Amino acid sequence: MNCDPARQFKPATARLPLDRRGFLLAAGASLLSASLAGRRAFAAEGFPAAAYSGATVIDALGGPGEYDAQDNTPLSAKALDDVRASGLTAVNLTVSGVGSYAKDYDATVRNIAYWNGQIAAHPERLLLVRGTADLTEAKRSGRLGIIYGFQDATPIAENLDRVEMFEQLGLRIFQLTYNRRNLIGDGCMEPGNAGLSTFGEALVERLNQRKLLVDLSHAGERTTREAILASKVPVAISHTGCAALAPLPRNKTDAELKLLADHGGVAGIYLMPFLRSEGQPMAEDLIAHLEHALKVCGEDHVGIGTDGVISPVQFDEAFRKKFADEVAERRARGVSAPGERPDVYTFLPDLNSADRFARIADLLSRRGHSTDRILKLLGGNFARLFGTAWNG
Repeated sequence: MNCDPARQFKPATARLPLDRRGFLLAAGASLLSASLAGRRAFAAEGFPAAAYSGATVIDALGGPGEYDAQDNTPLSAKALDDVRASGLTAVNLTVSGVGSYAKDYDATVRNIAYWNGQIAAHPERLLLVRGTADLTEAKRSGRLGIIYGFQDATPIAENLDRVEMFEQLGLRIFQLTYNRRNLIGDGCMEPGNAGLSTFGEALVERLNQRKLLVDLSHAGERTTREAILASKVPVAISHTGCAALAPLPRNKTDAELKLLADHGGVAGIYLMPFLRSEGQPMAEDLIAHLEHALKVCGEDHVGIGTDGVISPVQFDEAFRKKFADEVAERRARGVSAPGERPDVYTFLPDLNSADRFARIADLLSRRGHSTDRILKLLGGNFARLFGTAWNG
């Protein structure tokens, strides 16, 4: 497969599925090109290296670590080196459990304790972000700002007072639903599409009062629309795709994206299987979704939320087995979404490197997007949104 970043991109729905042999070849070529990319400056027509090094670069959903790392083990030296190589300023890191009222409170407290320990162990690489001043300091000091976020409302159960407790523990971004229905509203997998509950409206009001950013990723259409309208400040859809290009439940319709933008919010496009209706997505699919979102939302309301770890995936038999087991486990729990398959992977083979944001910037520049626009997509828009939500 031709992965030349200068090639003409086609719509995400136009490509044939990538077979296994083609995927392996592409993944191998990606690892080689990533290695070479680290040893060369950007091409003259690509994004200026100085502009990237000076940019505020935010992954609206992701985090440090390696895919095959064991749970609750210290970050490896490689994971920390990849943090530095990424050029990221900050990342929205999920600390919540998802999908279980019985387990998610305890799981969330344990996750916060784990990440507090990792930040304390590596103060030269990591910084907990509680406000915009910390974003500025993360950029100034060359550290990765860690923003604690939820991907489900289940850790608070029926107790709105837990919002303040988690805020005190560092929470700054709160996603309302995760695919299924909860007490707050319907996720994108609920056929009833019942929207935001009365309790959900009270939660949005409480999040506004506590100056925490509302996140509508994984939410159903009515929940998305009603939460945007209920919030007194702009909200995020931290990681999604465009349903106009790949009509899957995890992606947002043009109507949802436009409503979000009209109310000052920002949508992050992910690097996930849902960029295509079938087959393995590649970088061209990501660019197609970014460009579609730009047309619908405008350049002030689009960013990137990878929904993955910073370190590149080591694509081998152990990875394939673990990935297939995880898909099976998610299906058994009922939290899997259409488009999740054991042979369609949650990374883009030709962006399988720690410096993927720099490479995305290069691809966008080669497509003719201005430096100012690319800086907004890399993180400027989310930095502005964070400031609006956190400062009131």
